[in-house]
Amino acid sequence: MPGHDHASLPGAPILLERRFELADETATDAFGARFAHAFESQRTQESGQNGLHVQLFGDLGAGKTSLVRAALRALGHAGRVRSPTYTLVEPYTVATASGELQLYHFDLYRFSDPAEWADAGFREYFAQGAVCLVEWPQRAGGLLGVPDLVFHLEPGPYGEGRVLTAYAYSASGKACLERC
Repeated sequence: MPGHDHASLPGAPILLERRFELADETATDAFGARFAHAFESQRTQESGQNGLHVQLFGDLGAGKTSLVRAALRALGHAGRVRSPTYTLVEPYTVATASGELQLYHFDLYRFSDPAEWADAGFREYFAQGAVCLVEWPQRAGGLLGVPDLVFHLEPGPYGEGRVLTAYAYSASGKACLERC
């Protein structure tokens, strides 16, 4: 993505980088399910204490919301999963083996200034052990801090499918990515 080098967040070394070729929507859904199960497995191991901060990069239509939808379905959410383009955040609560999980799906596309992030009061969501999945995180400037994971989605070779490049910046992000 122009203007953002995923491999070099300030002060944050990449602990693990993996690339996934997602041939079609079924492959994207399968990765979303693997991600959900990897996170839930890690959460169970850690007694449900830790959340996860994931930033999703990609152009419009790259599959960011589709990936979130697949992860939510794999965690047992049966309701509608909307893109939070207009609401900015969609909250979800799912019952999992390790207890109730709060998940917040953010879309910052409509932000024109990073100050809007601070003014919106979203920082508290990140401090409560929830899963926070953020589309268009670059719109908040550096105010989001260093994520556990970055998922970068782009069109696959010859315009077929997608390529997801994942970067882990924390031990929990690395452990999750290793399970994907």
